[in-house]
Parts: sequence; C-alpha cells; structure tokens
Amino acid sequence: MRRTLVPLVAAGAALLATAAPAGAQDPVGDWTPAPSPAWAYPAGARCDFAVQGSPVVDEVVRRTVATYPDGTRVVEYKGDLVVRVVNSATGASYDADASGRALVETRPDRSQRWYVVGPILAGFGEGGGNVGRGLYTVDGAFTLDVSPTGFKTLTLLYGSTESLCDKVA
Repeated sequence: MRRTLVPLVAAGAALLATAAPAGAQDPVGDWTPAPSPAWAYPAGARCDFAVQGSPVVDEVVRRTVATYPDGTRVVEYKGDLVVRVVNSATGASYDADASGRALVETRPDRSQRWYVVGPILAGFGEGGGNVGRGLYTVDGAFTLDVSPTGFKTLTLLYGSTESLCDKVA
C-alpha cells in the first residue's frame, strides 16, 4: 500500500498539509510536548571545531497523524524552536531559528522521510549525505530522506541552506 504525503506552499504563506493517509489505523493524536535535547559534536564531526547546541526557546509539540500495520508511523511537529549553537573552543555563539513545521514518516527499518516547511537545523557528517559535512539551517519547502544507515538526502523544492559552522567560526 502506497502512502503519499505532499508539502504544499500557498502564495504568501507556508502551509503544510497531508491527504488522509490510506490504511491508517489510528485517528490523529493529541498535541504533546516534544522537547529538544542539547547536543555536542567533536571537532571534525560537523564543523572543523567542536560545536554544541541547546534550545533557548523550545515550544515544539508533536502528534501522531497515522500508524500503519507494517509499523510505519507519521508524526507532525510544529512550534517555536531557537537553538544556541556554540563554538566550544572560542565561545562564539549564534541563535538559530529551527521553528519549521514537519511531517516525519518513520519506517520499521528506521529510515525516515521528512516533509518540511520553514527552518530546521540539519547536521551532515563527512560522506553522510548529499550536502557537505557541516551543520546547517535549512529553510524553505523541502524533503529530507534518512536511510537506514543514516545517509541523508536533502531535496529543496525552494529555499536555502546556511552554514552554522561559518556563523560561529
């Protein structure tokens, strides 16, 4: 059974919508908090230097949109999120807006497909995706596919990427 989730962008406003998924077992769930954890990467993992991040504003909520007999689950995320990204060596910091809205389909093999409108933070390791090693704000309308091995494929329908490594270098 094929499921289709399509991000739509209306003129002048970014909206994310989904068709009622065929085969869904559960009704749409209630919104619940989805706190973002702090994180840290050693030098060379994302940036040339050690970098860390922690939310300074975190009002993200999530709800289950659908679950399927094969274990696939679709979850919607929305809400304000600002992450302070810090160069661990120098203390230079930048507050990055990651307040996009997303539908995330997670499959039994742990692969994911993200349908996003608005900004999110995305990190790519060396050889770990179709975007160079780095930490980015990705803004616009796009999909992000994550394979079972963690390889990430970013497909921008429109929008841009901005290097957070450059912001705190």
